[in-house]
Amino acid sequence: MGELIIIDHPLVQHKLTMLRSIGTCNKEFRELVEELATLICFEATRDLPTVETTVETPICQTTGKMIEKELAIVPILRAGIGMANGMLNLLPTAKVGHLGMYRDPDTLEPVTYYSKLPKDAKDREIFVVDPMLATGGTASAAISYLKSQGVTNIRLLCLIAAPEGVTKIQNEHPDISIYAASCDSHLNSHGYIVPGLGDAGDRLFGTK
Repeated sequence: MGELIIIDHPLVQHKLTMLRSIGTCNKEFRELVEELATLICFEATRDLPTVETTVETPICQTTGKMIEKELAIVPILRAGIGMANGMLNLLPTAKVGHLGMYRDPDTLEPVTYYSKLPKDAKDREIFVVDPMLATGGTASAAISYLKSQGVTNIRLLCLIAAPEGVTKIQNEHPDISIYAASCDSHLNSHGYIVPGLGDAGDRLFGTK
């Protein structure tokens, strides 16, 4: 069963508070997103399965542990890109896929407009990343799409979640664990997380 894991480490909470501030410029915002992604990734990989292996140190032969499965990071375009590099700091050999999704104005359903995944995605542990889990519609659709491609090992990483989004993921994908720095109060009438940090994509790329 999946669960919601809030990363309450003091460093995470300190950087998240700076990220929320309206006074944080685009450059600082990008740097903080990357740093937070690295810290959240550290926690999200805590229980990855390992296998024993033998290595030769300068002193003697010893037994250690290595991560068993190959990994992949799948940012949801566009804001998820801001988290990818931070995760690659810890997982430099992970492959990176991309998913582009938008909400159809008539049906209000998420539509996949772009997908580029590793050919062996179904054999990898997949980290879906998106800074904001608001309604949960896009993240849920992304997870459904990955499952339709045969992917079975998926974790969802975000910076801030709303209770509405968490509930949607838990109802539609009860096997998926969610890792976040905070679960905020609620969504406002425009679908923004309160208190949140505004539009993560706009603040990352300076488009508003």
